[in-house]
Amino acid sequence: MKTKNRKNGYSANTAKQYVDQKQAIHCLSTEFEAQIKFEDGQPTGEIIGHKAWFSQKGLPPFQVKFESEVTLPSYLAMVDFDGLEACEVGYNVYFRANNIKEVK
Repeated sequence: MKTKNRKNGYSANTAKQYVDQKQAIHCLSTEFEAQIKFEDGQPTGEIIGHKAWFSQKGLPPFQVKFESEVTLPSYLAMVDFDGLEACEVGYNVYFRANNIKEVK
């Protein structure tokens, strides 16, 4: 996703500008991608987060990072995020959330 505004740091308000929490969000990932910590441009092997892909009508697929281990819902399940925040860096938008749950 490309940025709409340029602000620093993660914020729930920034996430609301991109993702409509009232519309269905679907899980596109079947497993998490580990995010590895880097120091001096080199990977340390330490896992600092887990990322998964999601979609919403009218948006390109977007990735959300979880810093703690959460359970990933099944493929194409409708989901809801706990504490979804976004951060704009350059012309990109990065998302993170505290947790995820499947919506029945």
